Amino acid sequence: MLGVLLVFPWLNPWSSGPMPAAIPWLLCAGCASLVWALRFGLTQRVVVVAWWVAALLSAAIALLQYFGYAHLLSGWVNHADIGDAYANLRQRNQFATLTSIGLLALICQLTRDDPNDLDDLDVRSPWPLRWVLGLGGVLLLALGNAASGSRTGWLQWWLVAILALLWWWRAEQEKSAAGAIDLSGAHRRRSALLALAALGCYLAATWGLPVLLEATTGFRSDGLLGRFRDDEGCGGRRLLWSNVLYLIAQRPWLGWGWGELDYAHFVTLYPGARFCDILDNAHNLPLHLAVELGIPLALAACGALAWLVWRARPWRERDASRQLAWGVLAVVGLHSLVEYPLWYGPFQIAVGLCLWLLWHKPLQRQYFSDAFWSPAHARQAQAAIVFISFLAYVGWDYWRISQIYQSPSMRAEAYRSDTLNKVRNTWFFQNQVRFAELTTTPVTSGNAQYLHALAQDLLHFSPEPRVVEKLIESAVLLKQDEEALFFLQRFRAAFPQQHAQWANPANSAALP
Repeated sequence: MLGVLLVFPWLNPWSSGPMPAAIPWLLCAGCASLVWALRFGLTQRVVVVAWWVAALLSAAIALLQYFGYAHLLSGWVNHADIGDAYANLRQRNQFATLTSIGLLALICQLTRDDPNDLDDLDVRSPWPLRWVLGLGGVLLLALGNAASGSRTGWLQWWLVAILALLWWWRAEQEKSAAGAIDLSGAHRRRSALLALAALGCYLAATWGLPVLLEATTGFRSDGLLGRFRDDEGCGGRRLLWSNVLYLIAQRPWLGWGWGELDYAHFVTLYPGARFCDILDNAHNLPLHLAVELGIPLALAACGALAWLVWRARPWRERDASRQLAWGVLAVVGLHSLVEYPLWYGPFQIAVGLCLWLLWHKPLQRQYFSDAFWSPAHARQAQAAIVFISFLAYVGWDYWRISQIYQSPSMRAEAYRSDTLNKVRNTWFFQNQVRFAELTTTPVTSGNAQYLHALAQDLLHFSPEPRVVEKLIESAVLLKQDEEALFFLQRFRAAFPQQHAQWANPANSAALP
């Protein structure tokens, strides 16, 4: 049961409505609450197995996507174009991070030295067979990561190898200094060798998979090497980070406010090149904290984290499960320097499990003993039921407001007419309803004042062309010409193509 709850968030294929991350997050929250309620049965064994099972299944899905066979499991596997691979995580770097977590978990299981380690983790198979199956799993993860073409995944697998070598080297140093036999030395040596073997398989796969893809499908993909050569133009991270640094310089002390980066990016006219998309995250956790909360708070948060890591001294860890936890935190941390995995449920759960592995003291197993029905466990179950009921209500509320984003024929029968008024009373998704109202209501002299205020407010929620257009049109009707000109300049700078289509609708068909 616990293993299924830990695996499912990584494999969930369902997402719909105006917020693609809403359903996955609600399902993750539900799984996490059940794990919390049943945590008396949670063991290191369950965590390790869940991670590598999720990674292996996702790698298999990714290879189906890569070679164009995802349609065979339509409804259970997300669609991807031939040559793309991201499993059900919908983003290549997130999938690559999962393969890194799976690699760490497999290494932890295959190379343990103590039969009692990891809560007696044992696959109950002959030692050679266990290694054959395990190495096959490592190869599958290497193929999956290579298929993703993720540069973050490339860095992470180097990081895993470096960590394994570091722990091996530290163990050898301590053994030499103590002049004693280290019974766990073989474990660390095998970990390092397996990590290096995995890295070798991955590097070979980054070259071999595109060749195999072209030979079997006729589709040419440059893969990882092509992504290293691609400068990404106005959508690249270097330009994104330069824009974020400029925004930080404008408000260095208190920042622009939490959740205000997309608004700040829209209203700012940069002296140089501009990142050509809506920018709602800095794609670097320290930079994101600095731009939204200010440099002092960002430095305090990063400094506190660095102090905690230094105090814990993960490079001196000798316990396999704690090394696994630090390894997973390291790959998620590396990912957080180029994107924002901690905004997504599966990675939040993974970090929570890492903290549990670091603080957890293994206890004697108890299955259906009297302790199972203790008052404390009953209270946990009751709290989980209440929270899951709350999540179910939020999910129902999200389903309701999603109706307005569908064509009338696709809506539930009760919401096919007067949909907007029926969903106005939402508690959790007011912005989504107001956005739908704004973008579907023509601006007239009678409603200009209302739509103008609504557009000003929604500009902080989603500063996209449809919102800006309504803001400018209503400002013109209200004779607020300076404001209209202010936003017109920013509309032209941020969305030149959409601005041209809006300004010259008769010529929009000729635009690329």
